[in-house]
Amino acid sequence: MSRLRVGVLVSGRGSNLQALIEAAKDPLYPARVVMVCANRECPALEIAKKAGISRQVFRLAAFPDRKARDWEMVRKLRQHGVELVVCAGYDAILERAFTREFEGRVINIHPSLLPEFAGTMDAVRMALNAGVAETGCTIHVVTKDVDQGPILAQRRVEVRPDDTVESLRERIQAEEHGLLTEVVRRLAGQPLPLPS
Repeated sequence: MSRLRVGVLVSGRGSNLQALIEAAKDPLYPARVVMVCANRECPALEIAKKAGISRQVFRLAAFPDRKARDWEMVRKLRQHGVELVVCAGYDAILERAFTREFEGRVINIHPSLLPEFAGTMDAVRMALNAGVAETGCTIHVVTKDVDQGPILAQRRVEVRPDDTVESLRERIQAEEHGLLTEVVRRLAGQPLPLPS
């Protein structure tokens, strides 16, 4: 079986990366992570290292500008034959050059029920402050417009009266892990690129 080759962009702990790595331990899972790119040193890189996955840090300070940095990531992902890019807690907006090069082949996981609380890394706190009864997570196709691409899947999470940002984030992330592995499984069985 030929597995979909996945590149993952990270900036933080890497729990969604870990979920994909765990899923790929099943020989019948139709995708595997072949490259991890980070925009800073972060715990997710250690997860990639332990799993024997190629990884590289692309610090903005090492490049003339964001476009040059993103082009280098494109080059590295192409070298590894990446067919699908997953933004998993990646906290930088991708340059148009990147999204054009992988058009219809980049997905993002966002910790809200888009279109609510789009365009921010602080969506969990915003949901809590807004007093909503539920929030959740969304996986969408990345386009040139931040958090505006076609929605592939969502999961709802109840907001409890005693929730803190940390407790709510933890429950949302637990849903993200299952949702992400499910969506990647589904995408592995259909032709890319996705409509954007």
